[in-house]
Amino acid sequence: QLRIVESGGGLVQPGGSRTLSCAVSGSTLDDYAIGWFRQVPGPEREGVSCIRSGDGSTKYKESVKGRFTISRDNAKNTVFLKMNSLEPEDTSIYYCATGEALAFRICTRDVFTNWGQGIQVTVSS
Repeated sequence: QLRIVESGGGLVQPGGSRTLSCAVSGSTLDDYAIGWFRQVPGPEREGVSCIRSGDGSTKYKESVKGRFTISRDNAKNTVFLKMNSLEPEDTSIYYCATGEALAFRICTRDVFTNWGQGIQVTVSS
């Protein structure tokens, strides 16, 4: 059974950095997409960044380009989201999810099928 566990959240000051980790276990696929999403007001989750496990192709939300970096360690089945220059507007619950390989190109909630529980990131002084 697929299991997704996020870690690394917490409180960080504006301008600071934080790295989130997403450990995936139980997947039978060699090539799949992993995405980081965050809760926005209401029920929606916006795609922050997505990566394809096979070749490392990535996609980013426009507002995080140049500040966030997604990467993967396939040997450990773990994906990282390095967040720099954090802003109060980045405060949210961050979720990790998996989907079919090409889902990384779209990086929206509806094409990702398996979700972690989410982890809080708060940017505040």
